[in-house]
Amino acid sequence: MGFKLVICPPDVEEHLADRLKEVIPDIDVQLCATVGEAMEVIGDADAAYGDIVPELFERAQNLKWIACSRAGPPAGYYHQALIDSEVVVTNARGTLHDHIGVHVMAFVLAFARGFQVYIPQQLERTWRRSYDTVHLPDATATIVGLGAIGEQVARRCYSFGMNIIGIDPRRVERLPEVSELHGPEALPQVLPRSDFVIVTVPQTPETQGMFAATQFRQMKSSAFFINVGRGATVVLDDLAEALRNGEIAGAGLDVFQVEPLPSDHSLWTAPGVLLTPHMAGNGPNLPQRRDDLFIENCQRFNEGRELRNVVDKASWF
Repeated sequence: MGFKLVICPPDVEEHLADRLKEVIPDIDVQLCATVGEAMEVIGDADAAYGDIVPELFERAQNLKWIACSRAGPPAGYYHQALIDSEVVVTNARGTLHDHIGVHVMAFVLAFARGFQVYIPQQLERTWRRSYDTVHLPDATATIVGLGAIGEQVARRCYSFGMNIIGIDPRRVERLPEVSELHGPEALPQVLPRSDFVIVTVPQTPETQGMFAATQFRQMKSSAFFINVGRGATVVLDDLAEALRNGEIAGAGLDVFQVEPLPSDHSLWTAPGVLLTPHMAGNGPNLPQRRDDLFIENCQRFNEGRELRNVVDKASWF
């Protein structure tokens, strides 16, 4: 058998079409460099890969599956017509989780050993032992979002002897490394007990602005906040104010409300901050991992089998 697939921007790559034809000889792959090109061929397509914008979705009369090449696309990807439709959406979650887990652990270890203090001192050529280290076996890490990334973070933190609390709206089974598992409604009770608050959640209607002034006031003044999920989950002005007021001890961020972070934003010079430019997922073999997942799902789709990484469209993940 076979099916018609439209590959849309920004994921138009010749090698992907070649690989697909190797495993599904009868597949009809249409590579479209522009939305305009895609609009000409998507009418009878069975599946699509890429950013299917509303005007493109309107033209698709036979669409059954959309594959998103990202784990968490930006707001607007899950538009109302798509949410209300019967079209299945899959995403690329699980392709970056190990790299991001390592990045989180780099933040945790840096804060535990005071790098957020000693790096500025180095730039000032100042020799001063001024930091009380955090003994990780005595510390509690609350991981907000126990998906593929959160699991990796939990295992790494546990390997350093940390106590792990998990916050997740869906998970019902507690991981062996996690001492407590709660829903998001428990955050006000959990935040005051946390030495590290690590956020891995995607951007959804429920998570936008999830961490703002109220949540930072609930945290210990000695606690550290880390976000590697999506920038929209954190109100950056509130975070910068919390840091300057000493409401929390530090923050490690890889994602931001606005990217790039504006050069005049107060977060750049806030005390106790470590910033990286949305690169926590960087690592070897990422394109191959993404392609392998998509090709496997194409085989599953062609054979009428269940797809991997099916999204709850209303929740965006």
